[in-house]
Amino acid sequence: MSLPDFSGQVALVTGASRGIGAATARALAQAGAHVVLTGRDTKALETVEEAIFEAGGSATIAPVDLAEPDGIARLATALSQRWEKLDMLVINAAVLPELTSVADIDQRAFNKALTTNVLATQSLIANFDRLLRASPDGRIVGITSTVAQSPRAFWGAYASSKAAFEVLLRCHAQETASVSTVRVAILNPGATRTAMRARAYPGEDPASLKGPEVVADRIVSLLSEPFASGHLEDVNSSR
Repeated sequence: MSLPDFSGQVALVTGASRGIGAATARALAQAGAHVVLTGRDTKALETVEEAIFEAGGSATIAPVDLAEPDGIARLATALSQRWEKLDMLVINAAVLPELTSVADIDQRAFNKALTTNVLATQSLIANFDRLLRASPDGRIVGITSTVAQSPRAFWGAYASSKAAFEVLLRCHAQETASVSTVRVAILNPGATRTAMRARAYPGEDPASLKGPEVVADRIVSLLSEPFASGHLEDVNSSR
């Protein structure tokens, strides 16, 4: 695909140490954006950053646990001291708790999923709202899951957290549509070759799935388009 020109723009990608997040960070950097990479695994983030540098791109790692109290606030403060705006926020990080019946959900694991998938999303929106509004074209893309709108047995913990994730983003899209230039999109990658997918479907042949680069390419393309705030999309099809 032909790359858009994101020169002079700053992008923040959560969960950028591997999978869709890492592929998206590399693709955004290839398009000229300066990419801030967040995640818990510092060494993995450094590997992604090195790959971006070797390809001629620009990036900064900012290791943070989104579930840590005040972690997102500290990240936002650090970014605001270096940049006056944030052009793109890709909310990709997520936790997949053990697949089990609703009656057997482990409360500690469920709480971790809700904290990362839902509470951290609200905190990211709250703490980066000012920087996104400072951009002439602030964009948020949230990465969701099919089970958010099509619940499935034994997926209750994860599905409910991603459903709440979608609702937060859709409400934010409506709240900001007429009072700012910030736009919000929600993208469902579908079956993709990632570590999370392998955990959920251990018997599946990874070679039968599209790579995270396919999703990353669509995210980058979407970020260059004049999509309406509240846009919902499945990779390779609209919904």
